[in-house]
Amino acid sequence: MRYLAGLIMILILSGCGNDKKEVRYNGAALLKNKCGACHNLKMPPDTYEDEKAPPMMAVVFHLKDFMKIKDDKDKNEKFIPFIQDYTLEPSREKSYCDETSLDAYGLMPSLKGSVTEDELKAIAEHIYTFYNQEEYLKDMQAKAAFYALPKGEQLVRKTGCLNCHDIQKAKVGPSFAMMADREPEEIISVIQNGSQGKWEGFRNMLMPAFKNKFTQDELRILQEWIHTLGGKEKANP
Repeated sequence: MRYLAGLIMILILSGCGNDKKEVRYNGAALLKNKCGACHNLKMPPDTYEDEKAPPMMAVVFHLKDFMKIKDDKDKNEKFIPFIQDYTLEPSREKSYCDETSLDAYGLMPSLKGSVTEDELKAIAEHIYTFYNQEEYLKDMQAKAAFYALPKGEQLVRKTGCLNCHDIQKAKVGPSFAMMADREPEEIISVIQNGSQGKWEGFRNMLMPAFKNKFTQDELRILQEWIHTLGGKEKANP
């Protein structure tokens, strides 16, 4: 019996010794902590005259292009190992930067002792996914389309006005086209102070006041844009 108890204890203790916990790294947090002091991490990046290093977005796009990274196989076999190796032991020979960029920024210092290979793997995984060129181009196209809109329409789209109003069709409240024949000062007053019962079919709907949401210039831009909708077909309430 004593023999059996001793054997069980040995098995329990040996099991505890082999029970390793898997460490989960936060690539985004590591990127900010380990790389953010020199690299601009935004997408698209801000630009500065005294940049210490190229923006991270540019680094990743450049590497994916020059290393011919096409899929996860390339990511695991080429992209991640390069990030690990170059960060710990950088050299001009290994760099994919052109000579002009290397001269302008200088060769990055080794981060050996400041970051581990496992941490670099997590960082590489994160930047590979986060700095996605296709998504970036879609975002840029969407922004270009937005800024091509009239200023008034930009305002209603970015401030949540379309939650209750549509441009041409009645919604929770009347459409903007339905407001187009109202006097300029009335439109501005309603936006600033709110209203109830001013539009047929919406008598019970309360429009809250947005006095502090728009500047006087923005109110005038909104009013002038609403008036441009007057010649368009208006939806019935």
